[in-house]
Amino acid sequence: MEHLFFYIALAFLFVHEMDAMTQKEWLMFPLTFFLKDEVGKVVFILAHIPLYVCIFWALSTPSEALIQGLDIFCIVHAGLHVLFLWHPQNRFTSFLSWFFIAGGGFWGALDLLF
Repeated sequence: MEHLFFYIALAFLFVHEMDAMTQKEWLMFPLTFFLKDEVGKVVFILAHIPLYVCIFWALSTPSEALIQGLDIFCIVHAGLHVLFLWHPQNRFTSFLSWFFIAGGGFWGALDLLF
């Protein structure tokens, strides 16, 4: 399979987003930090539907530019999590959470390199 590392990175990113819901990631975003848990959870989940549709639709006829862009996003995303380690609402403290976050960046970087 061409771009196997990319698809692994994307799987890590999707699993991270599942974990992000349990870690209440919306509390770290400027537009959603004030939402109560039940509302924040619904908003966070529903916001991912159009994101996933766009990704799946774009991947129905993937281009090198799209794949490279998503690889870069996985790397930047991991970097943002490192920058937000100081955030008071950061709940990504477990090995498993960081395995998902770093995994996406790692495999995205490998795809860019190879």
